[in-house]
Amino acid sequence: MYRIGLFSKITKVTVKALRFYEEEGLLAPQRIDGITGYRYYTSAQLPLAFRIVSLRQCGFSIPEIRSVLGGEDPAEAFAAKKRELESQASETARRLASINHYLARFGKERTVPYQVVLKELPGVFAFSLTTVVASYDEYFDLMPRSAEAILRVNPGLQCVTDPPYCFIRYLDGEYRERDISIEFCEAVTGPGNGRLPEGFVFKTVPAVPLAACVLHKGPYSDLPLAYAALFEWISDNGYETADCPRESYIDGIWNKETDADWLTELQVPVGPAKAGGPVIS
Repeated sequence: MYRIGLFSKITKVTVKALRFYEEEGLLAPQRIDGITGYRYYTSAQLPLAFRIVSLRQCGFSIPEIRSVLGGEDPAEAFAAKKRELESQASETARRLASINHYLARFGKERTVPYQVVLKELPGVFAFSLTTVVASYDEYFDLMPRSAEAILRVNPGLQCVTDPPYCFIRYLDGEYRERDISIEFCEAVTGPGNGRLPEGFVFKTVPAVPLAACVLHKGPYSDLPLAYAALFEWISDNGYETADCPRESYIDGIWNKETDADWLTELQVPVGPAKAGGPVIS
């Protein structure tokens, strides 16, 4: 028989871990001296100890090890663990790609001006207008004019406020300075009396499973900087655009005194790039 200290040296399992395995019912001593409390193990227990250590080194938890030792099909257990570890590896690769992106862009101020978040965009019921605007400055007239026209024919129409969601989708598929094709959407609680001015429609905008999003604080003239940072992040992290970009207007001329306080969220639906996952080198 081996005292616990010697058994620990043979198996390369700490005494603390052997006591833990005993408490968890995985590996109990062959004998415990009733007077001294010394714990004794036998060579016949070495295969079990090695099996436990092997499973631990593969990432199995104590409950999972207990299941395997209790008769669970080991092939199924290892296949499940493989899927779990592959998922963890993919998530680790995604995080490393994002960290590398930011590390490459730290300036003297040691800050990153635009930080990207991946999230789902909710599905909403909205009124929608698809149109072409001469320039981005036309938004200042388009949005309030649209709201006034709608309320004239549908005064009971209520916008969603928890949270509000007013956004523009860019339909051209490329950046344009002039004659920009857009869809203007405002989430509403229902159709009200069902009436809308000519050109507007009610529609259900489906949820977007995954979108890369960034906040821009400041005038709309600086939005190209935010877009450049956002699309660079998308490329660096192994994604590609999956649908039209959106701009969601959180704060603006309607509630802020200066354009320095305007807050806009850029939202780009994304999916994994066809060439593969994130680049982490």
